[in-house]
Amino acid sequence: MTFEDRYSALIKEKNNLFTLTNSPVLPGNGIYEKYWNPVLTADHAPLDWEYDLDPATNPYLMKRFGINAAFNAGAIKWNGKYLLVARVEGYDRKSFFAIAESENGIDNFRFWDFPINMPETDEPDINMYDIRLTAHQDGWIYGVFCAERKDTDAAPGDETSALASAGIARTKDLINWVRLADLKTKSSQQRNAVLHPEFVDGKYAFYTRPQDSFIEAGTGGGIGFGLCDDVTQAVIENEVILHAKKYHTVYEVKNGQGPAPIKTENGWLHLAHGVRNTAAGFRYVLYMFMTDLTDLTKVTHLPGGYFIAPEGAERVGDVSNVTFSNGWIADDDGKVFIYYASSDTRMHVATSSIDRLVDYCRNTPEDNFTSAESVKTLSKIIKKNKEVK
Repeated sequence: MTFEDRYSALIKEKNNLFTLTNSPVLPGNGIYEKYWNPVLTADHAPLDWEYDLDPATNPYLMKRFGINAAFNAGAIKWNGKYLLVARVEGYDRKSFFAIAESENGIDNFRFWDFPINMPETDEPDINMYDIRLTAHQDGWIYGVFCAERKDTDAAPGDETSALASAGIARTKDLINWVRLADLKTKSSQQRNAVLHPEFVDGKYAFYTRPQDSFIEAGTGGGIGFGLCDDVTQAVIENEVILHAKKYHTVYEVKNGQGPAPIKTENGWLHLAHGVRNTAAGFRYVLYMFMTDLTDLTKVTHLPGGYFIAPEGAERVGDVSNVTFSNGWIADDDGKVFIYYASSDTRMHVATSSIDRLVDYCRNTPEDNFTSAESVKTLSKIIKKNKEVK
């Protein structure tokens, strides 16, 4: 195949992908609708990212910068468009942020021409990923993400030990970003940190996930919460756990806040991920809860079990059996676009509404933590249905 023939074939393949329409998987579960196709994948990367398109320097039209995955995206509605700030991973294992936009939020996402040129701190990141976006009351759009660096105290020859910090940056246009100092807490490491969209008692509020090590949540596991005076030098002195991990639940091993919560008249809607261990390794699912409108550390409703779990082809990828979300968009009409990644490989969307999600949180039975209690809950539902009939 000549350069020209190969280039034409690649263009056709991309155009077919970019114009592929998406449709809901029906009848669904009544809580949300999943969609048949992923909304963003490695294949969505533009040709001029992966290929040198000059036949003089790349006569075989080889990939020069391979894209491995596009996943774990923050999300925001911007100038009427639905934007995903995806974690894009190259063949070299390094992740970076890149923005893809869509007119309708469910298909035809296209990457902007260039990835985000995220500034570094005085201590450069080895890797950065899983950004949460918050349009804050102060007028800035903030991105809080994991800034990963090598552990300089690791034993000689240990090339796997890492340190995780919560990197913070802000922007007014999503193109030019100002890097702030990393979040500081009393925890040795921080991942899955999220900025709350409003001031709390005049202070900036963060959801955190204290960890004992890069991988293990350890003794400090759970979704934390804390306040700081100055976001440009964010220091949290008092970090409280608003939702702890618990034995034999979907959040047994680890749990962490997903995107920033959505405000409703009934309370704040939260989307989180939970992790349990299995014979096949960790299983990541999503779950929901609500907190009080004024006391953000008070969980008012906590449906039992998972909200979204990997199904079918979603279970297969670089890190299998994983669903993860760090981005959702609530439209003015109450429709909610839930963006989630599967198996550290690709992005999907599920759509619901504020009313449905509030109903789900307020009326779905909670986990009472024993098999006997689960039977009681189920029997109560069955009995009620038989009476209705």
